[in-house]
Amino acid sequence: MHKATILREPAEVVYAGELARLAAADDGPRPSGWQLSPRAVRRFVLGDSTLDVRQKFYGDDALVDRCVVTLMSNRGLLLVGEPGTAKSMLSELFAAAIGGDSTCTVQGTSGTTEDQITYSWNYALLLAEGPTQRALVKGPMYQAVELGKVCRFEEVTRVQPEIQDVLIGLLSDKVIHVPELTGAESTVFAERGFNVLATANLRDRGVHEMSSALKRRFNFETVRPITDRRLEEALIKQQTAALLEQSDVEARLTDDVVTLLVTAFHDLRDGVTTEGTVIERPSAVLSSAEAVAVGYAAGLDAQYFGTGEIGGEHIARQLIGTVLKDNPDDGKKLRHYFDIVVKQRAQSSAHWRQFHTTRHELER
Repeated sequence: MHKATILREPAEVVYAGELARLAAADDGPRPSGWQLSPRAVRRFVLGDSTLDVRQKFYGDDALVDRCVVTLMSNRGLLLVGEPGTAKSMLSELFAAAIGGDSTCTVQGTSGTTEDQITYSWNYALLLAEGPTQRALVKGPMYQAVELGKVCRFEEVTRVQPEIQDVLIGLLSDKVIHVPELTGAESTVFAERGFNVLATANLRDRGVHEMSSALKRRFNFETVRPITDRRLEEALIKQQTAALLEQSDVEARLTDDVVTLLVTAFHDLRDGVTTEGTVIERPSAVLSSAEAVAVGYAAGLDAQYFGTGEIGGEHIARQLIGTVLKDNPDDGKKLRHYFDIVVKQRAQSSAHWRQFHTTRHELER
């Protein structure tokens, strides 16, 4: 497939140059099965200006260190947090840096089955030949065990508890049993480098609670929202620019527009503005990932329906859709925000005046 037709490439492809530079300069000790040393993995995630490796995760640097240590150990790593706090991005980056493959992934849903995690059969070959290696269809966890890779398990708490517990034996004994086969082929022992990196949303807590036996086999790390506005502004500007460039859109978010976007998100997320005005918080998720999505959509709006210059009105239109998508009752809270906060700011800021011009769209 030609590169231009690929909508989203995995991290090991997107950052192939960075990974190559890190590997060439990497003189640190490497755990068996790892392609980079722990220090190089850290630099891949947090950036290294001397090697032209950009920062990808903005948040708690110590969290990254703890995650790397866990992935070297015999315990799995479970990243938990609110939606949009970069849990999946972190898991992809770790898998790409450690094993060079972030695509060994189980996407957890309420319909996920055990054979989608471990292995299943090509039933035509199974009927023709019986249970053989040729008829075996290896799932993501089987491949990770066999090749010594990190297997990502996204949204693990969306999966039924009895299916989740497939991980107990894998994390304890580091082995997959295939009873249909005989001899040495019936047992697959994990190669060095194997581990499980799972994610779970705090808003899904209680959907399918993990068993205590499974919890004991994971180290839990909480990925929290970015509280430093300057860091969040840098992240949003960087990621929206990359998305717009990928879409061949020339429009870019200026510093003033990024500040407006982050300020609006923090106002609604925190329930209090920088001026000290208390407002009702909407129930919608207003994470950094959502802010990036709003900025990206605003750029597309400006490019194809405007003059190509992103203004406050483009941010506001996309923000309205983000806030109202979970609960229509949040419209009242957003109208109050426009009437009390945005209207006041519009008196002294052109971007906030543009933002306020979309107030009528809340009446539809």
